[in-house]
Amino acid sequence: MTIHDFTSQPSLLHQFIAELRDVSIQKDSMRFRRNIERVGEILSYECSKVLENTTETVTTPLGTKEMIIPKKDIVICSILRAGLPLHQGILNYFDHAENAFVSAYRDHMDDGDAFEIVVNYMAAPSLEGKTLLLVDPMLATGRTMKNVYEVLLQQGTPKNIHIISVLGSMQGVDFVQENFPKNTHLWIAAVDDVLNSRGYIVPGLGDAGDLAYGTKRS
Repeated sequence: MTIHDFTSQPSLLHQFIAELRDVSIQKDSMRFRRNIERVGEILSYECSKVLENTTETVTTPLGTKEMIIPKKDIVICSILRAGLPLHQGILNYFDHAENAFVSAYRDHMDDGDAFEIVVNYMAAPSLEGKTLLLVDPMLATGRTMKNVYEVLLQQGTPKNIHIISVLGSMQGVDFVQENFPKNTHLWIAAVDDVLNSRGYIVPGLGDAGDLAYGTKRS
């Protein structure tokens, strides 16, 4: 796996990450969603640098020009519901992409620390031979990414895989590195060192789905 970790690379990206973490700014759910969307836009730009390209001839008012552009073989798959604003940020840049959605959640048995990842909905086009952008803002344990990817394989085997996340843990990064194909790329804006006993990133930013769309009923 190739890991593109922007934690230590100075850029405007860190302004958006700082606001996502800030408990006072988090109270504005619209701004929280927009900041995740902007992170998605920046990571999409970075990702575009390594995608397969094709050459197209563009006609201008005064002639023609050969242009190098990414191949239109991209499928963006987000994990509901927290992945929606990140999905939109990526779609803003890859506006010719196909789209897929998977619902996955943690089932904490008996409200304890242990949990299983439950996947109970998928809507996806064929992935056979395409470039898959697998999108989830939080890469905590990495188990959700793995389970969702395994379900997506029912739709065919993608040629290239790019995981795009806003914030992760070192444990999650290590897990996906061990469990995804070697040609996978991981694009992540920031990585924290610690997971707590319930598998949440510390200091992290909290529950991205709740902050974006409101507290869910347990």
